[in-house]
Amino acid sequence: MIETEKWTMVIKPKTGLFDIDFKELIRYRDLWQMFVKRDIVTQYKQTILGPLWFFVNPALTTIMYMVVFGKIAKIPTDGLPQPLFYLSGICLWNYFSTCLLKTSATFRDNEGIFGKVYFPRLVMPLSTVTSSLYTLGIQLILFLLIYAYYIITGVSVAPNIYILLTPFLIVILAGISLGFGIITSSLTTKYRDLSILFSFIVQLWMYATPIIYPLSMMSPNKQWIAALNPVTSIIETFRYATLGTGTFDRMQLGYSFVFMCIVLGLGIVVFNKVQRSFMDTV
Repeated sequence: MIETEKWTMVIKPKTGLFDIDFKELIRYRDLWQMFVKRDIVTQYKQTILGPLWFFVNPALTTIMYMVVFGKIAKIPTDGLPQPLFYLSGICLWNYFSTCLLKTSATFRDNEGIFGKVYFPRLVMPLSTVTSSLYTLGIQLILFLLIYAYYIITGVSVAPNIYILLTPFLIVILAGISLGFGIITSSLTTKYRDLSILFSFIVQLWMYATPIIYPLSMMSPNKQWIAALNPVTSIIETFRYATLGTGTFDRMQLGYSFVFMCIVLGLGIVVFNKVQRSFMDTV
């Protein structure tokens, strides 16, 4: 009789820190989809404007940048219209920072769920990265509308073949944010004040990224310092691909990809180690 028994699930210990059961993640794809839907629906639930906030947020941020950094500080925009220049950076940065902050709170915000039911813990941060794509898509629509307006009015912008790299750029952003996010989330299970410090670091990170200023305003012998930031090449490549200005460097883009792989691998190691015992410390 024992030989004829068929088990639907076998629970066994992991043998290594890099072990990821991709088949299990696929089996829980319905839960993954549910978390994605939850994140999208609840974000602006019971608000007056609802999904319009996806447009309002980058629009107001762009206007503020135009006033503060364009009119008052008079920071150049490489000859581009200020709305296009700022939006091209804001859209990608909003996606990156949102994924960073949300995934960094994975264990802290979901300790109640994790303590009651089993499912692959990696589903939670993955759903955050996936649901944020919805917001990114809407904000890119706003960028395209303004883009079309300036083309119709005769402003010279020069999109090129490198625009096809956009999905690749988003993947790198998602990987870096996921890696750093789950590392921070793992560390905050013991050290809660790290979450406050990480929010401050993300704010400073934005100013270290060429979003409100072009990389060209830095002297060539100092641009390599900015290039150490893995997000720099992504923003610059996107601007170069869509607007025709900026810097496209294959070596810097390759550096960002390698950086993503290292951070994501390290994040998986730390996440797998902490998830086994984090309920004992939260």
